Amino acid sequence: MIGKIAGTLKEKSLAGMLLISLAGCSMAAQAATYTLYRDAGCGCCLKWADHAEQGLNATVKAENVPDINMVKDLHGVPVALRACHTMIVEGYVIEGHVPAEAILKLLKEKPEDVLGLAVPGMPMGSPGMEHPTMKQPYQVIAFGPKGQRIFASYN
Repeated sequence: MIGKIAGTLKEKSLAGMLLISLAGCSMAAQAATYTLYRDAGCGCCLKWADHAEQGLNATVKAENVPDINMVKDLHGVPVALRACHTMIVEGYVIEGHVPAEAILKLLKEKPEDVLGLAVPGMPMGSPGMEHPTMKQPYQVIAFGPKGQRIFASYN
């Protein structure tokens, strides 16, 4: 009888440890670190990183680079779509002031023909470029080997 109880307790203990391990893995996935490449002199990049951290429930690691265009070249960002910073998220390139909700949609849908998302330039009112009275409409552009298309629009 005691051996049977000890066996049951051992099984419950193993099951508990397994659940704790799975919960830890789940939390680690949610706490993934994303790398933001930026020019050290740009202040809006860090404001956008705060937006991304909150919206993606992730840690954004900012790395200052001496030549941001080399990063963009390396990751295939078209010249016409470039902005002030570039972030790599689960293999996708996020260029400029892309809203977190558009990034979440990309990560959920995982389109195979998309290399990344971009908000060209620095539109007023986009995340990291908030202004109390000025707001420009802008588009998030998906880009990849098959070209470019509008992924989302914001007014």
